[in-house]
Amino acid sequence: MTKFKTAESVSPKHPDKLCDQISDAILDAYLAEDANARVAVETVGGHGKVFITGEVTSTSHPDIPPIVQRLAGDVELTVHLVKQSPEIAQGVDTGGAGDQGIMVGYACSDTPEHLPLEVVLSRGLNQFLYDKWPFDGKTQVTLKDGQIVALVASFQNAPHAELEVAVREWAKQCGTSASADLKVHANPAGDWHQGGFDADAGLTGRKLVVDNYGPRIPIGGGCFSGKDPSKVDRSAAYMARKIALDYLKSRGAGEVFCHLAYAIGYDQPLEATVTIDGVQEVVEGYDLSPNGIIKALDLKRPMYEETARYGHFGHSDFAWEQ
Repeated sequence: MTKFKTAESVSPKHPDKLCDQISDAILDAYLAEDANARVAVETVGGHGKVFITGEVTSTSHPDIPPIVQRLAGDVELTVHLVKQSPEIAQGVDTGGAGDQGIMVGYACSDTPEHLPLEVVLSRGLNQFLYDKWPFDGKTQVTLKDGQIVALVASFQNAPHAELEVAVREWAKQCGTSASADLKVHANPAGDWHQGGFDADAGLTGRKLVVDNYGPRIPIGGGCFSGKDPSKVDRSAAYMARKIALDYLKSRGAGEVFCHLAYAIGYDQPLEATVTIDGVQEVVEGYDLSPNGIIKALDLKRPMYEETARYGHFGHSDFAWEQ
């Protein structure tokens, strides 16, 4: 049976990714001075304005405008941050999860990154083009039976002819065969020069599937960026990925899913399962309390802005990938 698989990637100058990076850069600034900071920062930006909102409880008081300016340029900035709700804090202070939620970890043997091939390829094409045109951009890769049959690339300030040449150049050296009638759609709506916040609004957490494992793999639905590791949306998602990788390697498996589910204020998951090549079993041998995850992965340190650029998984320098 013929199998099609498609995934997309966006560049760091995409408006949604700018918002993710701003939220995580602010988180890093708090953690640099206060490892126990409680941070939930949301960013919306577009058309010369950036609005920062959310909840922060911290002894740190970083200077936020220079962070935003570094990533977004000269914009009109509004910052509205308040303390974390004491009713949420009472559950977290005792070591419980900061919210309910379901986290899905995934790993497969398809690629060295242990990610779906279409995800690795779409990201790789995006990074290749971003090196040439470091602006707003999107890429998309479609596979048919493991062969590349269609490539889409829309990049700001990239002339169509040069962009198509670059896409075809990447296709020849990416390590995956392309069909003889490979379809390349380079700036299919026409060349464009207005991008980023000048062209569109962005919002933290609006590229969740790009941040995770691509459209074939389910996700729990929680955003990562702007959240300190007491929020299991982030920390448990990272742990679920590590568990999936560990089981993949130890069992010599082809594909592993890990599901973790939490209730607010409780420190142990309501579900902790792995599905190894279609067979489900209970996760064993891990401290899956929020504090246990934070300690195991060393998450109370400034490290998050980088995760907001090209996905949270498949990068060997992240602790949950090791």
